[in-house]
Amino acid sequence: MIIPPELAPPTRVLLGPGPSDVDSRVLRAMATPLLGHLDPEFLKIMDEVQEMLREVFRTRNPLTFPVSATGSAGMEAVLVNLLEPGDEAVVCVHGVFGNRMSDIVERCGARLARVDAPWGSHVDPEQVRDALKGRKPKLVAIVHAETSTGVLQPLEEIGELVRAAGPLFVVDAVTSLGGVDVRVDDWGIDAIYSGTQKCLSAPPGLAPVSFSPRAVEAVTARKTKPQSWYLDTTMIMNYWGGSRAYHHTAPISSIYAIHEALRLVLLEGLEARFTRHRRNHELLREGLEGLGFEFVVAPEYRLPQLNTVRLPEGLEDAPTRRRLLDEHSIEVGGGLGEFAGKVWRVGLMGCSSDEKHVNLLLSALRGIMKQ
Repeated sequence: MIIPPELAPPTRVLLGPGPSDVDSRVLRAMATPLLGHLDPEFLKIMDEVQEMLREVFRTRNPLTFPVSATGSAGMEAVLVNLLEPGDEAVVCVHGVFGNRMSDIVERCGARLARVDAPWGSHVDPEQVRDALKGRKPKLVAIVHAETSTGVLQPLEEIGELVRAAGPLFVVDAVTSLGGVDVRVDDWGIDAIYSGTQKCLSAPPGLAPVSFSPRAVEAVTARKTKPQSWYLDTTMIMNYWGGSRAYHHTAPISSIYAIHEALRLVLLEGLEARFTRHRRNHELLREGLEGLGFEFVVAPEYRLPQLNTVRLPEGLEDAPTRRRLLDEHSIEVGGGLGEFAGKVWRVGLMGCSSDEKHVNLLLSALRGIMKQ
């Protein structure tokens, strides 16, 4: 075997659907010396991570912690802990990740009832109201920020409907947390999950989750064990909670990273951060529309941090994205699912939501399109 050289990956401007750029302070935090996962000093860091996550989620839920895996594992952790075989779940689907939740529901042995909306559209609360008629599901699940379509789903009215009907309210906030407002307690959310690699601007590898007291009661009242040992919250909560009982070896460097990333989010301030994402979105929108791109999503439902656009006539999808990468070191994302080959997904998430990045992308596109 020929031993490869030391890693020297190129520097990219990450303007795709994830991961986003990471602040140098987060990278430095990851390079600090390791501690044992039960070291008293590391346990203090865990406590601080939980406290900062509660601030960002806007919740008082005691059971708020990062799952030691990616955002998709956060999705699975929530669903496999709340659902038992024979339970019913209503899943709202308006893109790839609603489909993914539906798949996990069925793998749990639960009965699935779908509420579908066209790609690029939001789920109407009346659809949820109709789906709940004559049903007593265990939970209702929905994606807040659909990464495959760029739709920002309003949650307040749906949360009220679900709470009045009795099911648990489950929300995917992988692309929304840290980029737009997420109010777990105010919106009656019982279980929520996110990822570190989007608007929190930490490397991928952790999935922040939060469970309400109602959700914790549902988990602890199960008649059967969750199908996943690794994601069994009844055991994980003992590590992140008071007893600090060993469950798995925590990814120490990743915990350092989310600690620093959350600290930077709160130093900036949530409202200031949301304003920055919105401001750079508007700058991008003006520039892309001037070049002939068309936004897929109606203005009132657009995600400022994930912009889904149709290409101008004559501009090829994959070849142009490859030129942006090869000639300008800029990454943008292609379409998923129904949108594959039809749209771009331009991410302005966390550290990547920067006026200089927007102007760099627009300048590169102008040059390519002139040719």
